[in-house]
Amino acid sequence: MRKNKIKQMWKEGKPAVAAWLSTGNPYLAEILAHSGVDAVVIDMQHGMGVSPEKAIQCLQAISTTETVPVVRMSWNDPKDIQFVLDAGAYGVIVPLVNTKEEAEMAVGASKYPPVGFRSAGPNRAVLYAGGQGDYLQKANDEIFVLVMIETAQAINNLEEIATVPGLDGFYVGPADLAISLGVTPGPNARKDPRHSEACQKVVDVAKAHGLIPCHHGSNPDEAADRFAQGFMLCQIGSDGGMVTASAASALNRLTELGVR
Repeated sequence: MRKNKIKQMWKEGKPAVAAWLSTGNPYLAEILAHSGVDAVVIDMQHGMGVSPEKAIQCLQAISTTETVPVVRMSWNDPKDIQFVLDAGAYGVIVPLVNTKEEAEMAVGASKYPPVGFRSAGPNRAVLYAGGQGDYLQKANDEIFVLVMIETAQAINNLEEIATVPGLDGFYVGPADLAISLGVTPGPNARKDPRHSEACQKVVDVAKAHGLIPCHHGSNPDEAADRFAQGFMLCQIGSDGGMVTASAASALNRLTELGVR
């Protein structure tokens, strides 16, 4: 079975850089995968029109590279989690996990017995994994499942969530976490002690339990700060955001040159 580059990086103590795919466009998925990032995350929760069919097309596009295909699920639904894993995702990020029981549901859907209850039927996943006939035996070790920590309830239950067998790590959703904590979401949320202390707790608890702390960054500067803090995966921008920023930069340059 093909090794999971991200899990190998984590074992070596190296943080992973991700790009976020919100459009569900296979061509943009392919472009991002060729950019040199370690992972492309297909967003099925807040992405625009990222249907299961589009997710498969994006997984196929990412497969043209060594970049790791990851899916942020729309919800903690075992049916959907198993669908994207069977389609070739090498990692899932499950939103709004607040309790140990919810984390057990996410892990159970992602891992084969005896760790979980994922059903055997890895159709396209076998092709992506290399067709060596050992996917069912090795998938539990190579596939990773991250649960999103994005509420005060999840922060309070963090120690208990961390004890779920088969869980690979946490993924901080900073906007929802801010709202839950009574903090205005946005770039300044991290300056609020309530938010910063919650994020630090995610790092501390993860490391204490041998798990991987991850954070939904917004740009390269924040990613660098989060890596220094101890987070091990952070996204540096989305397809839509990068296009917007590039267009604005080009127009500003024309203004500087006196064209506009």
